[in-house]
Amino acid sequence: MRILVLFLLVVELCQAQEILIDGYILDEKNEQAIPYANISFLKTLKGTSSNDDGYFYVDVPQSFLEREVHISALGYKDTILSVKRLREQKKIRLKEDTFELEEVVVSKDLGDSQVLNPIGSYSIKSGFSSAETPWVLALYFPNIGASKKYLEKITVFMQQNSRFKRSSSKFRLRVYDVNKETRKPDHDLIRKSIILETSVEEDFVSIDLSGLGIRIPDEGIYVGLEWLFLPFNWYMNSYEHPLSKEKIVEDRFAPTFAAVYQKNQNFKTMVYGMGEWSDFMIKAPGNNENLIPAISLKMSKKK
Repeated sequence: MRILVLFLLVVELCQAQEILIDGYILDEKNEQAIPYANISFLKTLKGTSSNDDGYFYVDVPQSFLEREVHISALGYKDTILSVKRLREQKKIRLKEDTFELEEVVVSKDLGDSQVLNPIGSYSIKSGFSSAETPWVLALYFPNIGASKKYLEKITVFMQQNSRFKRSSSKFRLRVYDVNKETRKPDHDLIRKSIILETSVEEDFVSIDLSGLGIRIPDEGIYVGLEWLFLPFNWYMNSYEHPLSKEKIVEDRFAPTFAAVYQKNQNFKTMVYGMGEWSDFMIKAPGNNENLIPAISLKMSKKK
């Protein structure tokens, strides 16, 4: 079983005394807990997520006190602050991120369904897993002809991982519009947190979104898969270093999202980490196919 790990930044971590950093992520207005906020230490591969009560904790080297940390949460403005402040303040309050969305009209009569990037179990070739710091993996779906289409269903395929011993894992589904200038993911089209749970008995997770009446923008959409760094998703991975032959032990976080090769170059993959979006491209050996997340999107036209 081949698994690709998202190591997008390589740094040397100092071997030093570790300190515990913990606290709560709260809404600035009402002091309510913000669950599943992602906390990433900049220029490192270290991170964690807040739990259902907004609480987080993580052990880091003492040298991290000279660094900065990036905090992101659905519906809130990204926040960057010093690790010292994070450690001392204990309660971090985030500001709500507000913007104008186009009017949403719920369509009760949908027809002429179309499935983009249909997946068969035989086509799954690899998988994406995450280590050390939270990421969002996003796949772009074009709106061919910029016609009036509505989001109906999203299916995410999984790759089973024998090292992860739990029967299920959790991740957050994100749906973004497209920035017209950068062509990167921009605003969340779904403002509520959608947490999906995988099962070892199923190799995919589907969610029906037709009731939300989300019209797909002319520029298309990105479907994002966000890892949550929770104890529920944690497992340990060990391997032998190819050069030193030393045993390497590292933290990993489920799930492992399945991957397929796609000839259509319209299906662009990007990854979000440490406060910015970056292109993510792996080519198939000997041809022009790209390895992309195994996500299918069903859309419908309004009759």
